[in-house]
Amino acid sequence: MKDISVIQKIGIMGGTFNPIHNGHIQLAKCAYETLKLDKVLFMPSGNSYLKKNVLATEHRVAMTKAAIAEYPCFELSLEEANREGNTYTYDTLQRLTSAHPDAKYYFILGADSLLYIDKWVKPEVIFELCTLVCAVRNDSDMSVLRRKGDELEQKGAKIIYLNMDKIDISSTAIREGVRQGSDISAMVPETVLRYIKQEHLYEED
Repeated sequence: MKDISVIQKIGIMGGTFNPIHNGHIQLAKCAYETLKLDKVLFMPSGNSYLKKNVLATEHRVAMTKAAIAEYPCFELSLEEANREGNTYTYDTLQRLTSAHPDAKYYFILGADSLLYIDKWVKPEVIFELCTLVCAVRNDSDMSVLRRKGDELEQKGAKIIYLNMDKIDISSTAIREGVRQGSDISAMVPETVLRYIKQEHLYEED
């Protein structure tokens, strides 16, 4: 009898994670549970062509590893962190699908990113190689998102809208809070808070 490969459903949480925070964890958990994924890859970026003045990769990787350690369904991926030069989502997906052709990938992103994803490098390749999972906050303007989604689907995108409560946390607010000496313990996992204090991160501009 011919062997039938089991297709794995794998989520991808990419980003600078500067730093990773509770919102990232909550979004990944929601996607994992709602879509019944086999696992979620947390993929800190290396050099981002979209963002400048990002913390050293080694620190962002260490914080991500610490944040997800307690979740067996989450896995750290160094696919982008270890790559030299700018990293692009289309290239990452090509590498992943080439290495794991039996996997089905779900790229998890926020509503803001969905509105601009067709401005990324080679979006048509992204649409071909994964399903977009868009986190829709309960305060989002769904009419705008749906119009954009319809436009992207005409270009080949596959989109799943993931309803979840608003997450009022941002990496920018966390960095500013550290600079001001504010309490950020409600915004990041305890392990990440310890690392930030230990390494004296974000204390200066």
